Order: sequence, then C-alpha cells, then structure tokens
Amino acid sequence: MSDSWLPTLRTATPEEGFQLAIKLSRIGVKMTQPSAEVRERLRPEYAENADSLIASSQVIALNFQTVAQANDFWRS
Repeated sequence: MSDSWLPTLRTATPEEGFQLAIKLSRIGVKMTQPSAEVRERLRPEYAENADSLIASSQVIALNFQTVAQANDFWRS
C-alpha cells in the first residue's frame, strides 16, 4: 500500500463509504482553497446558508455515488 492519502476507494460497508465520501469532499475544499485562514473566515457565511448546505450535501452525494460504484454497491 502506498503512502497516498487515498490508497483505495474500497470500503467494507456503506457507512464507511459515506465517511469516505465526506473526506473526499473536505479534501476537495482544502485543495481548492488551501488557506485554512480563508476557509475559517468564510465558514460563518455558508454555515447558516441553506443553499450552501444543500450544495455541500450534493457534493457529498456525488462522491458517495462514486465510492458506491467502486465498491460494486457492496455486493459480493
């Protein structure tokens, strides 16, 4: 196994897959805006904005779809 932060999309359970989808989403934000200072400054603006929260949920859902496909929807 490599030292990569993402060595595989394979997970044992759908719940682990969902957690991985959240991690993928968070890493995407960090790579898009590498400054923790800027992310922290912007957080209050989107933390109470329904449209921003829905958009975040959509990104997580898309990443979960990707993880689910990589895991053949957890079927043997």
